[in-house]
Amino acid sequence: MDNIITTIAVSAIPLIFAITIHEAAHGYVARYFGDNTAWMLGRVTLNPIKHIDPIGTILVPFGLLLLSAISGMGGIIFGWAKPVPVNFRNLRNPKKDMIWVAAAGPLSNLIQAIIWAILLSFLVFAGIDEDFFLQVCVAGIMLNVVLMALNLIPIPPLDGGRIVTGLLPSGWAWKYARIEPYGIYILFALIFTGLLTTVMHPFMAFGMSIVRIFLPA
Repeated sequence: MDNIITTIAVSAIPLIFAITIHEAAHGYVARYFGDNTAWMLGRVTLNPIKHIDPIGTILVPFGLLLLSAISGMGGIIFGWAKPVPVNFRNLRNPKKDMIWVAAAGPLSNLIQAIIWAILLSFLVFAGIDEDFFLQVCVAGIMLNVVLMALNLIPIPPLDGGRIVTGLLPSGWAWKYARIEPYGIYILFALIFTGLLTTVMHPFMAFGMSIVRIFLPA
């Protein structure tokens, strides 16, 4: 029981920050490029209550945390928040600006992973060996790298799918975007077949290659 409580306590703060900042970043960049939809709805904020999805932010990630703690085996912990509404037609250059709006979320997670790594290095340098704080930093790194990698999978409506749509020529982009209604089913198929980790691996390797620069020697 203590192990379960510790696991939840260690992961709760990094996970809430990771999901909240990810969504706020989408809204902020959308506003920068001309779409005020999220801003007018109060979604360009770091208040987690505005972004929490009962299932994706609470039930799924903490259910996975419990399963990991009970089984004693590691696993991918992920979740999601309420998607920030973006009206791409309001963007000054919808096709090109879509790329930056989509990329803002994963990039925010990479930046957060770097910040947690810097904080971990500071604690080690300062000789602070409080295990709880060190575990929170490690959880912050891993959760953010996982969320970055998950969202970069090139399947609409994930951020990676929107990035690919924005990069493709118009004719191909329209055809590719038609995958979106089936995207969630493709994602669950990857989870249940055990292929999700394989698909995420290149993105996680990329993220960790950058984060390692800031980790303690």
